Amino acid sequence: MRAVSLGLAIASAVTLSGCDFVRNDINKTLGRGPSNRTQAADLAASQVTTIGVNAYLWRAALDTLSFAPLTQTDSNGGVIVTDWYSSPNTPNERVKVTATILDRDLRADALRVAASRQVMQNGQWVDAPVAAATVQKLEEIILTRARDLRRNASAG
Repeated sequence: MRAVSLGLAIASAVTLSGCDFVRNDINKTLGRGPSNRTQAADLAASQVTTIGVNAYLWRAALDTLSFAPLTQTDSNGGVIVTDWYSSPNTPNERVKVTATILDRDLRADALRVAASRQVMQNGQWVDAPVAAATVQKLEEIILTRARDLRRNASAG
């Protein structure tokens, strides 16, 4: 009796998910999209792309960190690592940034930025502290850019 109940539950779940799939497929064929364009854009960014993380966060992080050469990018793992970068205005100081995207959804807690800083002392690079505000500012810039990308995608 228990096996029959389990079988019916599984069959019902498959049937219901199939109905949703058929409805979406028919709407797609007829050129009808979801009524809420933002939901469609979010779905495209988070679940339909070939990368493993939110596409808006990924693009925004790449854009924001484009000031420095990249040493590692892993779109499936959501990791971007820059090489050491020295600003022409401060050649005796350099920074290295790592951005990690932790989720497929566009949320503030889906992004983590870490930075390392070094200063030149007696001809050698020495580790120096990074102001917490610097990391926060980078996160804010990436999140704002990601939201702008999502807004532009849903409007266009």
